[in-house]
Amino acid sequence: MLTNLFEHIRKFVPLSEEEEQILAQYIEIRDVKKKDHLLKAGQVCQGNYFIIKGCCRAYFDSERDGEQIYHFAIENWWITDYISLEAHTPSESNIQALENTTYAVLYRDVQDGLFAAVPQLERYFRIILQKALTAAQLRVKYIFTQTGEERYHHFAGSFPDFVQRVPLYMIASYLGFTPEFISKIRAKKKA
Repeated sequence: MLTNLFEHIRKFVPLSEEEEQILAQYIEIRDVKKKDHLLKAGQVCQGNYFIIKGCCRAYFDSERDGEQIYHFAIENWWITDYISLEAHTPSESNIQALENTTYAVLYRDVQDGLFAAVPQLERYFRIILQKALTAAQLRVKYIFTQTGEERYHHFAGSFPDFVQRVPLYMIASYLGFTPEFISKIRAKKKA
């Protein structure tokens, strides 16, 4: 069940069989059904979640716009609420399964012990966080420099799996516009 996680880690840092066994002792495998939550607003986020199978979204509720999605995760992606996780404060976010999902969780309270036992995992998480920060900065850049249509085409071209698996209204929320706007873009492409 952890094969995907081990392979993902090995893309960035070496991991011996013994280190895999140590890591397996710190990881818990869980399943959630479609529409169930890994995290609900008001709870303190307890860990980092690695998607083994399935698809999830992270979102918060906005009085102005309703649900605002800020992150999706499919197989071999991590998802969490870092604000709640690191500050140990109640989350303002929700993490919800969009499909039946199997995930591995690394709880924050055992993370430092794991890093002491397998030091290169700290490097792995630093690399993953750097990639996540880079993606977040690019997303902000695209919001300010691209038209809505350009953002949609960039997203659809970069993440075709999400376009196939995630409902249109959720993609619209993530990109910052209405589902009707995406429908107009798609209709224009077909014409």
